[in-house]
Amino acid sequence: MKARIFQPAKNAMQSGRKGLGQWRLEYTPSSSRFADPLMGWTGSGDMGSQVSLTFDDKESAIAYCEENGIAYNVLEPRKRKLNIKTYADNFSFSRVRG
Repeated sequence: MKARIFQPAKNAMQSGRKGLGQWRLEYTPSSSRFADPLMGWTGSGDMGSQVSLTFDDKESAIAYCEENGIAYNVLEPRKRKLNIKTYADNFSFSRVRG
């Protein structure tokens, strides 16, 4: 099995940043998903796709993979670009008005 280690992105539905410092380990799917002919539900014979482990730092996740002989791929997070604006920018003369 191969796993990927990454930092999950912030939930778009909430403004909070809780849990962003954690790292997650998820296994890559080894088989494709299929539609059940009777009910139409999506299924899979791969149990590894249901496993998700959370770690406090990247080194702990890598150490876990190396201890258990799991091939892994680390996805580094992108840096967040802040676009800082002030309330006064709403009334500036350089603002495009429509």
